[in-house]
Amino acid sequence: MTTVRIEILRNLPFLEAAGADVLEGLAKAAVERSFQPGQVILQEGSAGRELYLIVEGLVEVVKERDAEETVLARRGPGDFFGEMGLLEASPRFATIRTLEPTRLLEFSEPELRSVLIQQPLLLYRVTQVLSARLREADLRMIADLQRKNQELAQAYRELQEAQAALVEKERLERELELARELQQSILPQEFPDLPGFNCAARNRPARQVGGDFYDVIPLSRGRVGLVMADVSDKGLAAALYMALTRSLIHAEAKHSSSPRKVLLKIHRLLLEMGQADMFVTAFYGVLDPAQHTLRYSRAGHDRPLLFSPTTGECRFLAADGTLLGYFEEVRLEEVDLDLRPGDLLVLYTDGITDANSPTGEFFGVERLRETVCAAGGLDPQSLCDLIFDRVERFQAGTVQHDDMALLVVKATTDGLWPD
Repeated sequence: MTTVRIEILRNLPFLEAAGADVLEGLAKAAVERSFQPGQVILQEGSAGRELYLIVEGLVEVVKERDAEETVLARRGPGDFFGEMGLLEASPRFATIRTLEPTRLLEFSEPELRSVLIQQPLLLYRVTQVLSARLREADLRMIADLQRKNQELAQAYRELQEAQAALVEKERLERELELARELQQSILPQEFPDLPGFNCAARNRPARQVGGDFYDVIPLSRGRVGLVMADVSDKGLAAALYMALTRSLIHAEAKHSSSPRKVLLKIHRLLLEMGQADMFVTAFYGVLDPAQHTLRYSRAGHDRPLLFSPTTGECRFLAADGTLLGYFEEVRLEEVDLDLRPGDLLVLYTDGITDANSPTGEFFGVERLRETVCAAGGLDPQSLCDLIFDRVERFQAGTVQHDDMALLVVKATTDGLWPD
């Protein structure tokens, strides 16, 4: 056994100048120790002046800092550790822990000290190894600090981005809330008293507020203007554009009894304002209760439904037209319509017909027409509630992506009607 140890010691670089008597003395003084994986050989901060030589196995040198461990190095066969405690009589610099079954030779301080005194070159080599390992440990710790600084800097950047995203989210939520309040504030809560006609409306804002709006505008000689419109885009900008468009319609409706002329004037005013990325689709009609007539134009908006109980017909109104405020030239038709007792006019926005089912299917204009045809005898408010209930059941919990608006006008059976 001593011979084997002597050969092991002889192959160590820092003992290459040691004589046979020194090697033999060290071999005899060595105590062999064995450790299983995960065992701690030396604990950082503990006392001890022994030096250890690895015969077989693998250990790691671990330094604890700020409650975290940093692996400074790994040592294998032929390496030694414990030299700092030997030379300085200081607490252990780091923890030594086995990674696999390990066999060591342990040398006590008295035997090694006598050898080092007799072999100055040996002391010099040990000091060289110690210096190199200290540099290696410093570099490892510096690299670890740099890595952690980079991680900290990255975490700080991510925190800043998260804070900015939170501020933006809160801003958008507030913008949507302001838009919703603005939209709801300009929608009529009560309608004018119309002899021979009843009106009702209902709307359901989406999470993202759009620019849907409806109105019943009192005009001269007992007439009223019927409006259903939809501004492109979402959010506060759309709500503001909606409020602007509504104000323009109110102003221009007082000056002309022609729906076509009113919409053309609105179109020119919107173009002058230069909102090139926004436009409006609109239906505008002038209802004359005394004459039981409706004169209307449609500017790119969804076609209204008319249900006539006398004939059982439920049809979409004609009249072609181009959306407002986008193209330089627009084409608008104007149509006159006679109304009979019980006739039901349904104005709506595409939030209703574009409502999605869980499978992605649209509610569509045909389902809307079938609903109106089957329930045309209802009063306007009941029909509004029925349509919204049908759409909600069709959605079955699917997220609503667009505003929904509905305006229903019904000719009653009372009042004077021409034969």
